[in-house]
This record gives sequence, structure tokens and C-alpha cells, in this order.
Amino acid sequence: QVQLGESGGGLVQAGGSLRLSCVASGRTFSTYAMGWFRQAPGKEREFVAAINQSGGYTWYADSVKGRFTISRDNAKNTVYLQMNSLKPEDTAAYFCAADFATTRVTRGESAYWGQGTQVTVSS
Repeated sequence: QVQLGESGGGLVQAGGSLRLSCVASGRTFSTYAMGWFRQAPGKEREFVAAINQSGGYTWYADSVKGRFTISRDNAKNTVYLQMNSLKPEDTAAYFCAADFATTRVTRGESAYWGQGTQVTVSS
């Protein structure tokens, strides 16, 4: 079992940047694929980005490709989401997710989820 805790959210102007972090408990972080999802008020949760166990493969939603970068540091049990060129439509609660299977992460079927961190982008 793994517990996830996100941080780094906040209020930023359009065009600005934020870096989200998600720290995982336990000693087996490197065995989990990790992902980021977001949910805006009144909307369904949507996939943002995912990364495999080694960090060698990444996946992105078309809406964030070229602006967001997912990375991980297995020594620190942490996955990051660097968000650049932020837009008001990026405003949402951002959640990290973990699962042994990368496909389950990208499909939003992860076994483990964090509590979320709010990102608000003003125009």
C-alpha cells in the first residue's frame, strides 16, 4: 500500500509556472507507475500526464503537451509536474495517482490517489 501527498498548488497569473510535487510513502515507490489527473468544478476528472516506473517513458494529454513535464525521483519517492505557460483553463484540483500497471494509471483506474492540490490560473 502507498499513501500519496501532493503540494505546490496555488494562484498564478496566465503565462506563469508552477511545479507540483507528490511524495509517496513506503519503500516500493520505484515499482509504481505514476500519473497526474485534474478535475475542474462541474467537470469530470481528466488525465494530464503519466510516467513509468523508471521514468523512461511519459504520456501527456494533448491539452498540456509541450507545456507540462512529468518527472520522478525514485530516491526521493517523489513525482513532479512542471507546468509552464499556464492558462485559465488549467484551473483545477490536481491529483497524483499510483499503480503497478501503467495502463491503469493512464486510464484513471489507479489503485492509489492523493488528496489533491488546487491550481488556480487568473487571466
